[in-house]
Amino acid sequence: MKYLNLSIKEINKLLKDKKIKPIDLVNEAIENIEKHKEYNAYITLNKEEAIKKAKELEDKEVDNLFFGIPIAIKDNIITKNLRTTCASHMLDNFIPPYNATVIEKIKEKNMIIIGKTNMDEFAMGSSSRTSYFGPPKNPWNKNKISGGTSGGSATTIASRDLPIALGSDTGGSIRQPSAYTGIVGLKPTYGRVSRYGLVAYASSFDQIGPMTRNVYENALLLETIVGHDEKDLTSSKRETEDFTRLIGKDIKNMKIAIPKFFVSDIVDKEIIEKINQTIEILKKNGAIVDYVDMKYIENTVTLYQIIAMGEASSNLARYDGIRYGFSYENPKDINDLYLKTRKEGFGEEVKQRIMVGSYILSGENAKIYYNKALSIRDDIKKEFSRIFENYDWIIGPTTTTTAYNLDDPMDDPSKAFMDDVLVIPANLAGLPGINIPIGFDKSNMPIGMHIIGNSFEEAKIYQLASLIEKELKLDLNPWKGEENE
Repeated sequence: MKYLNLSIKEINKLLKDKKIKPIDLVNEAIENIEKHKEYNAYITLNKEEAIKKAKELEDKEVDNLFFGIPIAIKDNIITKNLRTTCASHMLDNFIPPYNATVIEKIKEKNMIIIGKTNMDEFAMGSSSRTSYFGPPKNPWNKNKISGGTSGGSATTIASRDLPIALGSDTGGSIRQPSAYTGIVGLKPTYGRVSRYGLVAYASSFDQIGPMTRNVYENALLLETIVGHDEKDLTSSKRETEDFTRLIGKDIKNMKIAIPKFFVSDIVDKEIIEKINQTIEILKKNGAIVDYVDMKYIENTVTLYQIIAMGEASSNLARYDGIRYGFSYENPKDINDLYLKTRKEGFGEEVKQRIMVGSYILSGENAKIYYNKALSIRDDIKKEFSRIFENYDWIIGPTTTTTAYNLDDPMDDPSKAFMDDVLVIPANLAGLPGINIPIGFDKSNMPIGMHIIGNSFEEAKIYQLASLIEKELKLDLNPWKGEENE
């Protein structure tokens, strides 16, 4: 029997009733991952330690829903004694001496880390093709991207290897790959989840979040990783809450806003059709749906790039070949060490962003670009607050297209812009957002809807997402035909 295809609650009952053991789940997860090895979802498998942990749990009481459940971790989240590479040559042999706060939290629940998933190098990209270890592939079509930067986590969940994973989202990096692969992925409110132990790309944007097969399990996993952390100065002091409490509640007379820019002609017609069909479902359930004008939306990608690249250039200055990570051998002097280490250790995309970010922060440029962008960012936050005075949710497509081909050019600025324009506004405003699958295009590639909520209203997001999930009843298993052969 395929135990990992069952719900978390069903697996938990089997464990409690002693009908299965954690080792059965670990063995099945490893078998699944090895079966789908060509999809390149993982950089490092934690096979031996996972088996060891599963056996240790055999005599322990099953005291929570995630006890003994295998989980995948994006490879920019620090794991003690388990290689953490950020998909970069710079860190390809880095073994951390400590755990990220979220890792400590999942260990407290006795989840079992099965491995570290593939991603864009240092979370810079939108397709996971900047990975030093090659790109992960989409389970719905192995010739297409799985999205970025949390592409490996999206691939392993969509592949049904295991039920839960962690990703990180700086500018759509959980939601976009979730849309491309037909899974549920949430970016929490900024500060909701501790960033301690998340390798920094752009510190004022980065957030760790859950990636799962369905809405209910996403809410459960979020509940496990949230909470104030004194090690993270941006961590919210809000208490943990039950994120499932609104699931199943009706949405009658609740109001939904759709920014007109989100459904403009930059979005493929097939995606707009699915969005419109979903809107009709929401109206039938009593929701009030309005199209609204929002200021600054068309400028959000430019603002994001200025702020994120500036922060990236500062954060990545620590990789100098001296303290840890890759170091160029036999340099002529200290300057040669810095130059050759960074030249060989970083990929092209990372070097490009460091250079642009360094320019942005240099001298008067910091005032002209960075400080000005921060000022407009505050205006964007106020614009979202204005909308949420009258509406419960903001919705739109998660992506402008379905997943594109792995061999499509990476230097197309218009495609890069379109990849980001729908998801980045939530990052700029620090708001929670989720991708929920709403159907497929004519080539059977998944289509996602993006739901943005007000600050710290993740439970409300799950309310709407669960209703859509229940109404659509999509079959999101890419192997459904093969399993019966």
